[in-house]
Amino acid sequence: MANHPSALKRHLQSVKKNARNRSARAALATQVKKARIELADKKTEGEVMKAVSLIAKTARKGILHKKTASRRISRLMKQANAK
Repeated sequence: MANHPSALKRHLQSVKKNARNRSARAALATQVKKARIELADKKTEGEVMKAVSLIAKTARKGILHKKTASRRISRLMKQANAK
């Protein structure tokens, strides 16, 4: 446990940030999964574009690295355009 007030505060901040980031990553994974299911079923309900938007949003917030987000978007769009 933290011994100094500043260390305690920093710990509490990191716990909050960790929870927020975990939630965002889980939502992202769910949306990407929906998009991949849509691509497998050869439907166009907009799940792919929602996933692309969410990937970009998580990159802007710093949850995903910019190049990681770009790579994921690229692969998802490549799969979408192949159909």
